[in-house]
Amino acid sequence: MAPPRNNRLQGRIQMISIEGFRSLKEIHQLELPQLTVLIGANGAGKSTLIRFFEMLSWMLNSQNLQEFILRHGGGDDQFFMGARQTPRIRAEVRLETEAGFNDYRFELAHLSAGDNVMVMNEAYRYSDKKFPSLANWTTLAEVGREAALRTQDNPTAKTICALLRRCKTYQFHDTSINSDIRKRWDVSEYFHVRSDGGNLAAVLLDLHRNDFNRYQLIVRQIQRVLPSFGDFVLEEIAGKVELRWRSKYSDKFFGAHLTSDGSLRLFCLLTLLNLSPDRLPDVLFFDEPELGLHPHAITLVAEMLKRVAKSHQVFIATQSPYLVDCFALENIIIAKNKDGATSFEKLSTEQYQQWLDDDYLISDIWLKEGIGAGS
Repeated sequence: MAPPRNNRLQGRIQMISIEGFRSLKEIHQLELPQLTVLIGANGAGKSTLIRFFEMLSWMLNSQNLQEFILRHGGGDDQFFMGARQTPRIRAEVRLETEAGFNDYRFELAHLSAGDNVMVMNEAYRYSDKKFPSLANWTTLAEVGREAALRTQDNPTAKTICALLRRCKTYQFHDTSINSDIRKRWDVSEYFHVRSDGGNLAAVLLDLHRNDFNRYQLIVRQIQRVLPSFGDFVLEEIAGKVELRWRSKYSDKFFGAHLTSDGSLRLFCLLTLLNLSPDRLPDVLFFDEPELGLHPHAITLVAEMLKRVAKSHQVFIATQSPYLVDCFALENIIIAKNKDGATSFEKLSTEQYQQWLDDDYLISDIWLKEGIGAGS
């Protein structure tokens, strides 16, 4: 169980440059809002940006980069069109805190032996917001299979590692018969919701015992979308708990195996987004959170995402017009793919405000030929 942190915004990812990571051939100084909604067609590269930050989290955490590489197809698959065409991945991340900017840059080279990668040319710096271009880089001489930044005894390095380690991706897609959410779970793993929602029952049991008002709020919000939902039935047996619930109209208990995929995803989203701020990571990534949800549920989830974004940075990758229309133009970044390379485009408020004034929706602008189609 992690210790609580206060609700003050610790920091955010302000800007990113990436060259050569998967389909991200060349992304130069992409500014990221506090609430970012990535939209685009299948294969446009929305999820690739999320995978990049997931890789950073592994690089700078106790989990290691090489394990991430092996889990995601091997080293060659991480380079744009393969390491033969793209010998280096280069990246630079700018993190903004109340005090100033913390920058981190690095390169990855492919190791053909074992199909792994080598981390090299790492550097970091801190700069005051008034004079960001005057700061000098601290270059790390180490070259190795893991990032050297995480071993540095320096306030700037520690700030960068702390924030990027706390980036977490949520993808509640796996609701198959063997998925974790359908299994009994250890009640001791209750503080954070896992990225796949597998420990949902343990989290709900803890809320029922120790934060009943918040638990009741989650139940009421589920009932707004599923009127027949009565309450969860959470019983600890031999240190484990199973996700079950009952209907308003029956005494029968329903296990996860009798619950629709969309309902299970809704349970996960509404529980996560109603947790107290100290139980959430600093930066949250959601990969297609609308999957399997009714439009009314999508609207509810979108409002909750906006609320969470007041204290935590939120990224959403989606291709749902319903979800897109819940957000403002300044939140939207469109992903396009041409000749295998992803590019990102912001919708200018000045350029498209007339469309909105004429009762167009944001999804109409996105889907308009020449804007959303990548032509």
